Amino acid sequence: MAGRERNAILFFSATFFFTFMAASSSSAPIKAGYWPTWTVSYSPPSSIDLSLFTHVFYAFVQVDSATFQLNVTAADDRLLKDFSAAIHAHGSPVKALLSIGGGDSDSAFAALAAGPDTRSAFIESTIAVARRYGLEGLDLDWEFPKDDKEMADFGKLLLEWNAAAASEAAATGRPRLLLTAAVYFAPRFFLSRTPQSYPAKQMAVALDWINAMCYDFHGSWDTTATGEHAALYDPRSNISTSYGLKSWIAAGMPAAKVAMGMPMYGRTWRLSDPSQHGVGAPAAGVGLGEKGVLIYAKVVEFNRNNSATVVHDEATVAAYSYAGTSWVGYDDPWSVTRKVEYARQLGIGGYFFWAIGYDDGWNLTGTAWRAWGY
Repeated sequence: MAGRERNAILFFSATFFFTFMAASSSSAPIKAGYWPTWTVSYSPPSSIDLSLFTHVFYAFVQVDSATFQLNVTAADDRLLKDFSAAIHAHGSPVKALLSIGGGDSDSAFAALAAGPDTRSAFIESTIAVARRYGLEGLDLDWEFPKDDKEMADFGKLLLEWNAAAASEAAATGRPRLLLTAAVYFAPRFFLSRTPQSYPAKQMAVALDWINAMCYDFHGSWDTTATGEHAALYDPRSNISTSYGLKSWIAAGMPAAKVAMGMPMYGRTWRLSDPSQHGVGAPAAGVGLGEKGVLIYAKVVEFNRNNSATVVHDEATVAAYSYAGTSWVGYDDPWSVTRKVEYARQLGIGGYFFWAIGYDDGWNLTGTAWRAWGY
């Protein structure tokens, strides 16, 4: 056997072994949350109740569009040190992961994923940064590949990321870094003008799990009618959490590698007629909050201060409340419990929240933890 062939076999054997071991060790439920850096003034890492999470994501670090390496700013350096220290305090078993990207990074991801050299520069940088700050994993938040070519490049990036992480673990003797990705609620962008699909089978091989963002189904882009932006069911369409989760599994993603996303914020509308206040009621624009968004703690405050009527909608399995012309759709402990029970019955790997710091006294996170069980 030629040396090159022998090395290739050893390399891919190591990749398979570490991927298998990671998958085998991920049978414990995923109970995760993203911690956005902009909440540090009122929700620092040291304030996170670690008893309610198995994994916490630092959100976000960006990519340098010139070097395709991670751009760890001076502020990120300080916060990542604090974040890692807080998550690992007192021997906590919670895993700390670094989330890369966010909503405004599509062009940088598209450019770096297009070629082998730029993919390599990015991958090497991510692994180095994770090790530098003592993190256990990395999360890719590319929102979203826009066409078939970018989807194909996305698949290549993930497979090479997995191979590099396995190789680094084999060379150093360290546990392999966890690799995850935040993705659209469904594997196919069926609402897009140019529908495209994720490379689900490649993702199933490369990633430990996906974080399906099962929210923002409705919002400020459609101000004509109210909507439940994180509904478990939608009797009139496939725009729902249940459809998204089932379609990911049908596309080839193992159920145990799917985490259900739940929002800790509501979306608001201004009712056209206060006497019409159900789901789908006519609206005249966005309501309270910046761009029609209220974090959950503010939703609770709105309900209390305005003696709002709170409704638990059985058809969608989501909550909404209204007072005067103000209307807000959101998740509360009732809907979170129902969603978690559904997720467990479906056999998926767990759930995550966007975002830590938006809760009302750990009410939603505590509800989800108890509803899932241990």
